[in-house]
Amino acid sequence: MDKLLNLKEFEVEPKNSSEAALRRWRKLVTIVRNPRRRFRFIANLEKRSEAEKQKLKIKEKIRVALLVQKAALQFMDAAGPLDYKLTNEVREANFEIEPDELNSIVHGHDIKRLKLHGGVEGIARKVTVSLDEGVRSDNVSTRQKIYGFNRYTEKPPKTFWMFVWDALQDLTLIILMICAVISIGVGLATEGWPKGMYDGAGIILSIILVVLVTSISDYRQFLQFRDLDREKKKISVQVTRHGRRQQISIYDLVVGDIVHLGIGDQVPADGLFISGYSLQIDESSLTGEIDPVDIYEQNPFLLSGTKVRDGSAKMLVTAVGMRTEWGKLMETLNEAGEDETPLQVKLNGVATIIGKIGLAFAVLTFVVLTVRFLIEKALKNEFTNWSSTDALTLLNYFAIAVTIIVVAIPEGLPLAVTLSLAFAMKQLMDERALVRHLSACETMGSASCICTDKTGTLTTNYMVVNKIWICEKIKDIGGNESKILDELEISERLFSIFLRAIFLNSSAEVVRDEQGSKSLLGTPTETALLEFGLLLGGDHDAQRRQIKILKVEPFNSNRKKMSVLVAFPEGGIQAFCKGAPEIVLRMCDKVVDYSGELVILSEERVRNIMDVINGFASEALRTLCLAVRDVDETCRENSIPDSGYAFIAVVGIKDPVRPGVKEAVETFLAAGITVRMVTGDNINTAKAIAKECGILTADGKAIEGPEFSSEPLDEMRDIIPKIQVMARSKPSDKLNFVTNLRNMFGDVVAVTGDGTNDAPALRQSDIGLAMGIAGTEVAKENADVIVMDDNFATILNVAKWGRAVYINIQKFVQFQLTVNVVALVINFVSACISGSVPLTAVQLLWVNMIMDTLGALALATEPPNDALMKRPPVPRVANFITKPIWRNIIGQSIYQLIVLGVLNFDGKQLLRLTGSDATSVLNTVIFNSFVFCQLFNEINSREIEKINIFQGMFNSRIFVAVMVSTVAFQVVIVEYLGTFASTVPLSWQLWVLCILIGSVSLIVAVILKCIPVERAVVEPKHHDGYDALPSGPGLA
Repeated sequence: MDKLLNLKEFEVEPKNSSEAALRRWRKLVTIVRNPRRRFRFIANLEKRSEAEKQKLKIKEKIRVALLVQKAALQFMDAAGPLDYKLTNEVREANFEIEPDELNSIVHGHDIKRLKLHGGVEGIARKVTVSLDEGVRSDNVSTRQKIYGFNRYTEKPPKTFWMFVWDALQDLTLIILMICAVISIGVGLATEGWPKGMYDGAGIILSIILVVLVTSISDYRQFLQFRDLDREKKKISVQVTRHGRRQQISIYDLVVGDIVHLGIGDQVPADGLFISGYSLQIDESSLTGEIDPVDIYEQNPFLLSGTKVRDGSAKMLVTAVGMRTEWGKLMETLNEAGEDETPLQVKLNGVATIIGKIGLAFAVLTFVVLTVRFLIEKALKNEFTNWSSTDALTLLNYFAIAVTIIVVAIPEGLPLAVTLSLAFAMKQLMDERALVRHLSACETMGSASCICTDKTGTLTTNYMVVNKIWICEKIKDIGGNESKILDELEISERLFSIFLRAIFLNSSAEVVRDEQGSKSLLGTPTETALLEFGLLLGGDHDAQRRQIKILKVEPFNSNRKKMSVLVAFPEGGIQAFCKGAPEIVLRMCDKVVDYSGELVILSEERVRNIMDVINGFASEALRTLCLAVRDVDETCRENSIPDSGYAFIAVVGIKDPVRPGVKEAVETFLAAGITVRMVTGDNINTAKAIAKECGILTADGKAIEGPEFSSEPLDEMRDIIPKIQVMARSKPSDKLNFVTNLRNMFGDVVAVTGDGTNDAPALRQSDIGLAMGIAGTEVAKENADVIVMDDNFATILNVAKWGRAVYINIQKFVQFQLTVNVVALVINFVSACISGSVPLTAVQLLWVNMIMDTLGALALATEPPNDALMKRPPVPRVANFITKPIWRNIIGQSIYQLIVLGVLNFDGKQLLRLTGSDATSVLNTVIFNSFVFCQLFNEINSREIEKINIFQGMFNSRIFVAVMVSTVAFQVVIVEYLGTFASTVPLSWQLWVLCILIGSVSLIVAVILKCIPVERAVVEPKHHDGYDALPSGPGLA
């Protein structure tokens, strides 16, 4: 049916669509009543192009400035004297450096001028901050006054009256207003006050009502999108204030703050490197250069908006907000909006095609009415006699034709998609899922596969040490940490080595709040180990104070280990390493025995350790190995050895499966969505968790990432359908897996990720899902949806709402097209046969509001039901307007046309209407019956194939509110506003008749749904090994 409507040109990709495709469909949309409203949420390609050019200019300016400054500094022996003067404002605030001076040092990478100020310590003194204690809370407002706020210039938000103005830009409404003014003028001249102004005033009042309802709906959407946009921009940063490490909003950051940076963080402001290890910064967002920049004491300059690729550091903030280059860039971002969704584009196509048909009908109706009028005048020999009444009649014909265009062009179709998506996104935000891109919510309805992480998504991410192997003994940890040492019979020396391996090789920290209470800060794995060490009686702070850290290699998904090089005050250097068992074990050639002595790590010991590791893993424990090595004093500070270590211990960490995960997996499988686990953990741990979650079945395959990536393509094609678990997966393995699922099998793939290295897979997937708690800023930036509670069950809600959006829009299309067909045909046929139309301009405007704004509110915002997850996903290539929808449209249209036609041409005899007002009563009955047919058909449209249309109806408060308000206003129009709406009050018998005529459409719907229009096709098994799910009326 989509082919019949020729919608092929109205197709775009849901993600990263080409500019050619975006421009192609825009050119084809020629029939638009109100471009400002229709395209409000559509990307402005011209503005986007201008913004991109401006962005590139700023980037090039920054890049050239940096290159020139660096080149110039190489030929300068010394910087000039500090000849700038402090303003009174800065001096009175007790600062010793101007904001512009701070900016010039960092922007220009002026290391020599920095040294003239005394280096980082000198700058800290001049902004009156201690590098250890950080900013005092009572000093924040002063800093914001002198150095600015960490906010970017944004356009002022649109007011409600701006939406009213946009709604008034509708060309057809403007024409109707002109007609109404002329009608009032002619009417007053011919019929006097007040009768002469009724028709024109009725049209004006209807237009005011339409504009107000439209504006209120649009303004509510705007507020929803504004709330979502604010939520997207919420970024938290770790700072030291008052000597305590704490988390604050990026907007509360001030010059002088001490910021802690880690892998995947976005640098929140311009600043200077204080201390850190192996810090590498990706400056491509600012300069376009893809090579990472090493940051250290001799190159301490950090720019806002850049990303931490590796390492960790503390930085001193020197510039915030619009004083940074990133602030200037931010002005150009999102200037032109985001890409439109496939449904928005497709329904723009439907609206265009139907609009052309409606325009043709409107012109024909006007021509037929005018020709009949002229013929009648000619037959009465009055062709040369023209009066103001004749002019008013022709004007009325023209107004009716314009109103038919208002009804015929379904302006609300593409806007209903935006309304439905906005509503779904708002509801999902309440359910802890933040949708960053409109198309993601829509695409999730077609998802056929989810590749999920294990840690923190399927599991709680609250970790505790559950078992330990040390000195060839295994010990269960059950809250008796203090007795473990006695039971294991290890020496003080080994205990000291073990605690050093925990405390010194850790990125976690012990922090204290205002009351002095201790808490742990860091990743769940790190805090679990640190907590275990503290429970054993170790003193973390004392251990850290006694040593000097020479170098750190932080953990990442490629290395799968963390290493540290430390120097002791009594002399000697040691390297500590912890990480994945296969990585650490390969680096060891010795093992520490119970007395703390080193003994050879024999093959037999290696096999025993591997048996322990596999045993821990089979109990669903995360396994980490700890190792140590003495390092020669001559070892360079930037070199941590990768061999020659002594094996210390195996730690088994328990991370329980989240409640509700198994049920969520079962629901996904019932919905035809395959769930696959992709994790960096040990394969035995992964298999144990996958079985507990219901992901790994007897027929499923578990494979390690490197093994998968080494397979030839033909082999991959055979094994991919069976893979349910991929363990020891590197980011490249994950990307490879996702790419092949999409390209080989046409799957619509959703991928979860939390790390920086997950970014490529999140970008490549159809729907990227980043974790809100454990996820890095880089992962969130590349995701389409942020799962704010890191819970797998939340993804189920996203899928439900994605499917609900799709089916809700189908319901609305069915409803609106039925109204379109009936309104067009009844007016055209009546004009051709009787020379008049039963529905006036005012009545058609009311009908337009019912089927457009109110219909969209009622049908496009229905919440999802459980039945949605008991049917397979809708393929992307599926026709949007399905055969059952066409069946319902055609069937209901035929019924309504027959009933209204009979009333129009033989209603007076059937209803025994007599008297001077018989025509007015009949026309009111036709109008009233027509409205009630639409109201009952709106209820019918709640289900496209299911017979029970009332199920869950009262759960949708918006639907019920729209129905009640529509009925109430219809009563008011008929009984009390007849002067303006060309109606007369009806008897209770006629009211009952109108309601009965409308309600018969419920019976018609039942009969229609019993007519088979699609034969069920028996499909082969799904490529994942699951049987294809049945489909049909019972599962709609």
